[in-house]
Amino acid sequence: MSTVIPAPPEQVWEDLAHISSHVEWMADAEAITFQSERREGVGTTFETDTRVGPLRLTDKMVITEWEPGRAMGIRHTGVVTGVGRFTLAEAPGRPGATLFTWEESLEFPAWMGGSLGGRAGKPILTRIWRHNLDNLRRRFE
Repeated sequence: MSTVIPAPPEQVWEDLAHISSHVEWMADAEAITFQSERREGVGTTFETDTRVGPLRLTDKMVITEWEPGRAMGIRHTGVVTGVGRFTLAEAPGRPGATLFTWEESLEFPAWMGGSLGGRAGKPILTRIWRHNLDNLRRRFE
């Protein structure tokens, strides 16, 4: 999913690169705790206390891609596994604005219904992530 943010990619990246601030715009992220010395760049590891309705879990992640002003990729290594990626590009026809895209591919464990649980949860997660993108956009309005 994508949104257009009324700020250039470099400015959006400055905010995005502060991983600990993601709890300020991600409604499902309650707290972020770094597990590595580093706080940015490939190899940074952290845990996010995540809440979706009554479900709470610790999402373990590692940064796998770090291209300032362009992209941030992560690998989920906890109970829920998979990959995620944020990309930033100049928004077509909107000079000075950013097209921000969020991609996720997640696999759920058997106790969460496995692939069936993933399909059932997709509309819920999509709604949460859409709300998160709206929150991120509002940080620049």
